Amino acid sequence: MFLDLAALTLVHVLISLAGIASGLVVLYGLLTGKRMDGWNLTFLTTTVATSASGFLFPFFTLLPSHITGIISLIVLSIAILARYRQRLAGAWGPIYAATAVLALYLNVFVLVVQLFLKVPAINALAPTQTEAPFAAAQGIAFLAFVAAGYAAASRQRPMRRAQTA
Repeated sequence: MFLDLAALTLVHVLISLAGIASGLVVLYGLLTGKRMDGWNLTFLTTTVATSASGFLFPFFTLLPSHITGIISLIVLSIAILARYRQRLAGAWGPIYAATAVLALYLNVFVLVVQLFLKVPAINALAPTQTEAPFAAAQGIAFLAFVAAGYAAASRQRPMRRAQTA
């Protein structure tokens, strides 16, 4: 099967950016106690699509990007279970917050990697991604998301599960 790699790359990047943007809105909602149902659906859908579409690129060996995609899909499965099956009841509210923030972080982690690979001015700072600027960028992102994830999970009030007819 022939895939137009340029088109696939464009779609993958656009979906990724939509996932990050909607994820930031969801994070705001988690931190402020707003449900934002539509934004959550958009975030989860685009983030699943981002992770899944990464496997459409040709490859011959398992790469770090595939491992990140697999982890992301596992995390997203738990987030979807917590939000839509368990309806954020009890401990599922904090579990959703933690997994949603982790999924967003994984997208941002990959964004930072791609920026250092593809943007010449940034690549010049860390051409092999072993240099201090790359480590600092990833470290700052990691610490920011750990703090945000802790705050988001801590703010989730246990909800009683809605009764179904």
